[in-house]
Amino acid sequence: MIKINLLSEGKRPAAVRKSKPSRLNLQGGDVGQWLLAVGLLLGVAVVAVWWYLMSEQIKAKKAEVALAEAEVARLASVIKEVDEFKAKKAELERKIGIINDLKANQRGPVRVMDYISRALPELLWLDRAEMKTDSIEIEGRAFNTNAVANFMDNLDKVPEFDEPTLKDTEQQGGGIYRFVINFDYSFATHKEAAPGTEGAAPGLGAAAPPAGPASPPAGAPPAGPPGGSPGAAGPAGF
Repeated sequence: MIKINLLSEGKRPAAVRKSKPSRLNLQGGDVGQWLLAVGLLLGVAVVAVWWYLMSEQIKAKKAEVALAEAEVARLASVIKEVDEFKAKKAELERKIGIINDLKANQRGPVRVMDYISRALPELLWLDRAEMKTDSIEIEGRAFNTNAVANFMDNLDKVPEFDEPTLKDTEQQGGGIYRFVINFDYSFATHKEAAPGTEGAAPGLGAAAPPAGPASPPAGAPPAGPPGGSPGAAGPAGF
């Protein structure tokens, strides 16, 4: 008769038993560690991406700064040229101003002499003319007082001349009248010219008498005192 010991079958050693595949069994602490590791990896990845983007931006900004510095260097030379041009222009304008002033100063006496010469009537001539900065004194002689009055009237018609003043007059021998006239002048002042002055000097009538004294009439006394020959205003009197 065969006997089967069921108890011994259930008590066989563990090494004899067939091993079964074990399933992954994660506890609560293991899940936390995994999550922490994943978070760290994500953080590192985010930092790496941020650093890469920032480095690219820094490179772009450095490139922009380099371009700006190159533009500044280029414009610096242009600005220097502009400053030099302005300095040269200012110096040229200063020289032109000096030249214009010299020309104006040279034209002043010439214009005064021309106006006075055109204002001379007949039977009158000048012995001396003293020209100052803004005034003129004229000394001359005439055969009658009407010639002196005509001369003063012609001078008053010149826009640059103020109203002349008869400073002194006296009758000399031979019926000749000596006179002294003074007046102020300014080439920046213009009076209203008398009508009918086209073609003549400013302020003088179109029918102004020619420059210089006229020949004295027959039988008249010699013009001027002995030792001097009368004549129109000349360079010696200025």
